Amino acid sequence: MFELICYHEAQTQTTIQNGMETHAKAAKGATIARTSNQRTLGRARALRRAYRLMRAHFGHLHWWPGETPFEVCVGAILTQNTSWSNVGRAIANLNIARVLQPRKLFALSESKLAALIRPAGYFNVKARRLRSFLRVLIEGFNGDLERLFAGETAVVRERLLAINGVGPETADSMLLYAGGHHRFVIDAYTKRIFQRHGWSGADASYEDLQRLCEGALDEKPRCERLDYWQDFHAQLVMVGKDFCRTRQPRCAECPLKALLPREVKLLQAPPWDRPPVCR
Repeated sequence: MFELICYHEAQTQTTIQNGMETHAKAAKGATIARTSNQRTLGRARALRRAYRLMRAHFGHLHWWPGETPFEVCVGAILTQNTSWSNVGRAIANLNIARVLQPRKLFALSESKLAALIRPAGYFNVKARRLRSFLRVLIEGFNGDLERLFAGETAVVRERLLAINGVGPETADSMLLYAGGHHRFVIDAYTKRIFQRHGWSGADASYEDLQRLCEGALDEKPRCERLDYWQDFHAQLVMVGKDFCRTRQPRCAECPLKALLPREVKLLQAPPWDRPPVCR
């Protein structure tokens, strides 16, 4: 009898302990979720403020540099691993040669195309990639960009990614600026700016940053969001090019300086303004 009582008491203690542990885990999970939500809201507020600051500095940029959707697509391929000034010279060559149309461009030999786009760098590789894109556009969609971009965004994106030489950034640039699809473009400027401002970690992937931007920048009506995302990306390009440089960043003059973490601001301060370092 005594052993039975002891057994039941032990079972009760175990049940109570398990209940307390479950409650503690639930509380911890709720705290983590609450912290995560607060962090998400904080980043959303920071990104929206960043846009207001950049827009006040640069104005609306009416970007991407390209006069037609087809020119945007060509530029999206040519801009891989090079600057826009180089792309501009390559596009100018195509205009001078009067071949900046799908069928005329595809009719060129690969060597002739490579010679025309030489200013963009990696011209032999980019000539092959352009021809791969043009082959799909002409043979699969009769040269009609509207047909190429028709359908759900995810489906069209996979269609573009299946083309040799078209990666996520290139596909999303085409979708956002030429196809009228809601897909935020992530580039090297975005990654650098976000990391320096503490909005993402160094290990954040393309998809991580894209989810962050599309989730945080959804406050406008859908009819206004396409222009909003286009201009936001353009603003980031200007900040990355003019201020948030890889070397010798100009943080003191940057329109986003108010959003820099304190430790980054200290790095920009003159030595005599910095607090003593504790060792």
